[in-house]
Amino acid sequence: MNKSHEYWMQQAFREAENALTRNEVPVGAVIVHEGIVIGKGSNQIEMLQDPTAHAEIIAIGAAATYLENRRLENCTMYVTLEPCTMCAGALVLARLPLLVFGAYDPKAGACTSLYTITNDPRLNHRVHTIGGVLEDTCGTILKEFFVRQRKVIELR
Repeated sequence: MNKSHEYWMQQAFREAENALTRNEVPVGAVIVHEGIVIGKGSNQIEMLQDPTAHAEIIAIGAAATYLENRRLENCTMYVTLEPCTMCAGALVLARLPLLVFGAYDPKAGACTSLYTITNDPRLNHRVHTIGGVLEDTCGTILKEFFVRQRKVIELR
C-alpha cells in the first residue's frame, strides 16, 4: 500500500509533539525508505546543548546508520517545518531525492522561503521539495509554543 504524504507527515508531527514534551521547539522529522520509517528525530537542541541537534540532522544520522550508507537514495524526508540552511545543506549532501515539509519558515527557511539550497543548480545534487503538507497543523503547534515561551519570559 502506497501511503500518502499526509500519513507520513502525521508521523513527523508525532516527533514534534515529543519535542514539545521536552520544552524543545516542536519540530519533528521522519525518513521513509521502501514504505518504512528508517530514521526519525525531534529537536534536542536544549536537551543536548547542541546547536546542530535539529530534528532533520538526527533523522539523517539514524537513517544513514540503518542503511549503512551516507547516501539516502530512494528515501523521503517528512519534516514539520521547512529546513534551515544547515539542514537543507545536509539533505543535499545525503543525496536525498525528496523532501516534504509542513509549515513554511519565512524567517529561516532554506528550501523555498529565504533560500533554495535544496534546488540550487550550482550544487551537485538537487532535492525535489514539496511544501505545505498539513501546513496548518504543523504551524499551529509552533505558534502556540512561541506564544507560551513569550508569556514565560513576560512573567520573569
